[in-house]
Amino acid sequence: MNSRSLLRSSISRRLLRPVADLIDQRIERQLRSATTRNTVTQGAQGSPEAERLARDVELLKHGQLTFELLCGPRGRGISRMVAEAPLERLYAEVTELSGDRDAAVRNVSAAFRLLVALESLGVGRIAGGTMNICGKLGAIPLLDPPNDEILEIGTLYGMFSAGLVRMMERDGRSPNLTIVDPFAGVQLQPGTDERPDPTGTPVDEHAVRTNLGLAGPAGAAARIQQGFSEDPETRAAVSDRRYGVIVVDGDHSAKGVAQDLEWAEEIAAPGGIVVLDDYGDPNWPGIGDALDDHLKGETRFTYLGKAARSAYLRAS
Repeated sequence: MNSRSLLRSSISRRLLRPVADLIDQRIERQLRSATTRNTVTQGAQGSPEAERLARDVELLKHGQLTFELLCGPRGRGISRMVAEAPLERLYAEVTELSGDRDAAVRNVSAAFRLLVALESLGVGRIAGGTMNICGKLGAIPLLDPPNDEILEIGTLYGMFSAGLVRMMERDGRSPNLTIVDPFAGVQLQPGTDERPDPTGTPVDEHAVRTNLGLAGPAGAAARIQQGFSEDPETRAAVSDRRYGVIVVDGDHSAKGVAQDLEWAEEIAAPGGIVVLDDYGDPNWPGIGDALDDHLKGETRFTYLGKAARSAYLRAS
C-alpha cells in the first residue's frame, strides 16, 4: 500500500482523528478570543468612560503643546524646562551659600518664574543655562550685599540686570544699576565667530533699554556705559562709587577675567559680593584658571562657593 492509500484508509483516519480535533479546538479558541477582544474594544470605544478618557488625552496634548511654546525649545530656541535633580541640586547649593533652605527654595522658584516672564516679554534673551540664571538671581539678594549699587560687566540684552533689579526689590532693596558693555551688535567672545544672535535681535543699547524698562523705574534709571571693561576711559566713567554687587560676565578669556577681577578689587565695597559667571564651564576653562590664580595672590576676596556655574566671592 502506498503512502497516499495509507492516509486514506479507515485505520489512518481513526488514528489521526484526535490530532485533528485538537487542532480544531485550538483554532476555535483563538477565534473566540480574538472576537471577544474586538467586541470589548468596540464597546469600550463607544462608552462614556472611553470618550472621557479620549477627551482627557486630547486636553493633555494641548496643554503640553502650550507649555512647550512657553518654556520649550519649540517656542524660544533654548529650553527653559526644568528637571527635578538639577533643581534640587541648585536648591542645595544656594542653601549652602545663604544658610537658609526655605529662602533658597523661595528665591530660586521666583527667579524661574521671572526668567520665563522676562524672556516672554523682552527682546533677545538671557544668556546661559536655566539653573545658572536662577541661581544668580536667587542667591545674590540672600547674600546681603552691603549696599544697593550694582555693576554688571557684560550684559548682552540687559535682561539679567532687569531680573536682578526685580529680585533685589522683592527683598526690600533699592537697587541702583550700572552696566558696562561694548554693544558691538553681536555677542563678543574670544575664539568664537561674530555672527547675529539666534534670536535675531541686534545686541545694542536700544534693546537693553527696552528690557530694563520691564523692571520699572529702577531699570529705566540704570546708568549704561558703552565700552570694554579693560579700557581706562570706561573704568574712569563708572569708578565713582563702591559697588555692593559686581557681576563679572564679560571677556571669558583668562586674561579678560583676570583684568576684571583686578578692577573689582578696587571698586567693590567692603562686604561686597562678586559673582563670576560661567565658572566651571568646560567651554570656558580660562575663567576657573583666572580665579584660581587670583585667589593665590594678595586679595580682598574670599571664595564663598558656587551655585550651578557661577562662583561667589565676598570682599573684605
